[in-house]
Amino acid sequence: MRTSAPTVFLVMGVSGTGKSTIASALASALAVPFIEGDDYHPAENVTHMAAGHALTDGMRWPWLDALITACNAAIDEGTSVVLSCSALKRAYRDHLRAGLGPIRIIFLDGAYDLLANRMTARANHFMPTSLLDSQLATLEPPSPNENPIHIDVAHSVTAIISQLLEELSS
Repeated sequence: MRTSAPTVFLVMGVSGTGKSTIASALASALAVPFIEGDDYHPAENVTHMAAGHALTDGMRWPWLDALITACNAAIDEGTSVVLSCSALKRAYRDHLRAGLGPIRIIFLDGAYDLLANRMTARANHFMPTSLLDSQLATLEPPSPNENPIHIDVAHSVTAIISQLLEELSS
């Protein structure tokens, strides 16, 4: 577990919030590595979700452990890292903190219709729009004691990154 200043920026939220897009843009702006959480799902998880089934907690723990390993490898190189990961429950975020130490949470949030439209428009993504309801039902938004930066995803990527950089520098 890390006890130094936060070096992991967790970009979290339900499917369709733009986690990958925002996390990638933030990593570029900060000139740090980007870890795409979806790339670390085992094939069984992807198949399960593609079939329209929500993941169980038991399916998530090994995935979260793989993300911890990837983040720690990047941090061991002496750099901060931006991670995109749904991290829908407090328990998942606590698990990430247990393996990584302090993390800075960036919570992406948006209106249902916007998220559903974005999911429908995506090409070649394993997460069907039918799982949006289960993701929203599972979501435990970060509490104030997690010190999240709350972002409304209705804004442009450029505006969101500007807001994030301003909040991260204050």
